[in-house]
Amino acid sequence: MTDLQPATPRARRPRPKAVTLTDRAAERVQEIMANAEQPYIGLRVGVKNGGCAGQEYTFAYADAVQPLDEVVEDKGVTILIEPKAVLFLIGTEIDYETTKLSSKFVFNNPNQTDACGCGESVTIVPLTRA
Repeated sequence: MTDLQPATPRARRPRPKAVTLTDRAAERVQEIMANAEQPYIGLRVGVKNGGCAGQEYTFAYADAVQPLDEVVEDKGVTILIEPKAVLFLIGTEIDYETTKLSSKFVFNNPNQTDACGCGESVTIVPLTRA
């Protein structure tokens, strides 16, 4: 019989961020947060049922981290993802675009399979493991 050595714990590699922000989006979120009526800890991002394509992205100020929130820090911005939305948002890049007609946040989501004509609602398939 040999003496077993206790296993040395391996350093965990960093987990990829569920969502990321472009520089433009991070700057706009920081500007919005700086001008908010009260201090907030971050931006809550989610997905809700609605619209003609079935789902809509949601944004809200966050004043506290909920127990099951996915917390992402990117470019100086704290993003809290609602637990039920994580699988729908994995791999998403949030951008901010300004055109002659509008300024808006844009979700570049690899899980999105369709969108309505006006761009207000989307169809998203949750990420699954193969």
